[in-house]
Amino acid sequence: MFPIRDHNPSGRVPYVTYALMALNIVIFLWMLPVSGDERALSRLYYDWALLPRRVTQGDGYAGLVTSMFLHAGWLHLAGNMLFLWIFGDNVEDEMGHLKYLAFYLATGALSGLAHVVADPASYIPTVGASGAIAGVMGGYLLLFPKAKVDILLVLIIIFRVFPIPAWIMLMVWFGMQFIGGVGADPTAGGVAYWAHAGGFVAGLVLTVPLWLRLGGPRFWQATDGHPPHAPARYPALPSSIPKVKRK
Repeated sequence: MFPIRDHNPSGRVPYVTYALMALNIVIFLWMLPVSGDERALSRLYYDWALLPRRVTQGDGYAGLVTSMFLHAGWLHLAGNMLFLWIFGDNVEDEMGHLKYLAFYLATGALSGLAHVVADPASYIPTVGASGAIAGVMGGYLLLFPKAKVDILLVLIIIFRVFPIPAWIMLMVWFGMQFIGGVGADPTAGGVAYWAHAGGFVAGLVLTVPLWLRLGGPRFWQATDGHPPHAPARYPALPSSIPKVKRK
């Protein structure tokens, strides 16, 4: 189950979201020449990734921010940018450009702190924008719980696309991060589940002041939990995709 888009048009151009996506891509391309050099890559990660042990020793605090602009591979980058593209524009629309940027960086840093708390002795470098993007998803949940999100479900050779309310998709995603964090070996590499869960909770909490200024429960009643800019009817989508071409 993978989100591919939402039915939630924004009211302004999401300049910050686009800039964040561009910056992540540019930095990834800049990293490519050293990606095959283990020694150089290790040095780069030591300087710019998040290393929990360094933070607990009172060093490496910059990694709480710089790590969110590094990625470990094409799929890592593509997945994060897809989620940012789906959910970022609407949160930026409601918050405004500069407040959204501050929100993004804050949730990214807080997600890193959650990861440090979960495994304070780890020397494994942690990279990726997913903690900050999880914060964006937490804010999206509070602001647009009933927005429609198109989900791609792949069952061996069957591809199905169908819309579900955002709150279902986001809560399932959060539940998967929580369960993954409980069951993961903290000494091994892989997915930083607690960074995801921590960023999501941080984004939800930091969005509460905006939600209250919009009216709180009255905002939900006025919009029925749907996006304020969404059209009354959504275009129908095919229930299956029999063939696809990749380019």
